[in-house]
Parts: sequence; C-alpha cells; structure tokens
Amino acid sequence: MTYAGDITPEDAFEALRADPSARLVDVRTEAEWAYVGVPDLAGIDQRLIRVEWQRFPDGTRNHDFVDQVRAAGAGVGPTYLLCRSGVRSAAAAEAMTAAGLGPAYNVLDGFEGGLDESGHRSVAGWKVAGLPWRQG
Repeated sequence: MTYAGDITPEDAFEALRADPSARLVDVRTEAEWAYVGVPDLAGIDQRLIRVEWQRFPDGTRNHDFVDQVRAAGAGVGPTYLLCRSGVRSAAAAEAMTAAGLGPAYNVLDGFEGGLDESGHRSVAGWKVAGLPWRQG
C-alpha cells in the first residue's frame, strides 16, 4: 500500500469530527455529485472538498488533481478520499501520498458501495452507513 491506509466511512466521519485539520475530498464526478448526492459535513463544522479524479463525461484522468486538492486547502493534515466504491479514491490517495500530501486515507466502499445481488448499490458505503448526506 502506498498511502496511509483504508478506513471505514464511519471511522472517517468520526476522524473528521474529532480533528478540525482533517479534510474529506470527494473525488467523484460533477454528475455524481449532482445526481447521486454528497456527504453533508455541516453538522460537524467541516466542509466537503470536491475535486474530480476523472473528468466527466469522457473519464480522462484529471492530471491537475493534486494541485487542485492543495489549492482547495486539503492535504496539509489528514485527508480522507471518497469515490463511489473506493477504487478511484485509493488511486487518489496514492497520488497525494506520492506528492507528499496527507496522510491520505481511502474511504472503503465509498459513497455508494458495491452492488447487491439485484445490481443495486445498497450493501455498504457512506449512504448505507446512515451518515449525513444530501442531494447535490
């Protein structure tokens, strides 16, 4: 592993609540933020940072990701990265660590988690854990 580690959504939320220097970076696309929803950190006096890891709609890698995260005020302290299922956020955590930012953590199962037997995202992730979120 080339980043600080993997963390459950519940543990990431508690870490954000406990440490004012911690940041949550949502690396999903603008479309996901708008149509699926976003974590709501207002109740713990935090703000969500949104920086696409891959650009919508073509899926190309955002080569300015690290610079954009830094400009948004993340990466100086503990940084928790979140995507849909935990794959893009792991890659983003690796990139941040390679750039000397963090410690950077991947939020396991992301915002929506994996698919259930019916093909629905209802088995894990931020939303399923009952953590605060809102429509984008």
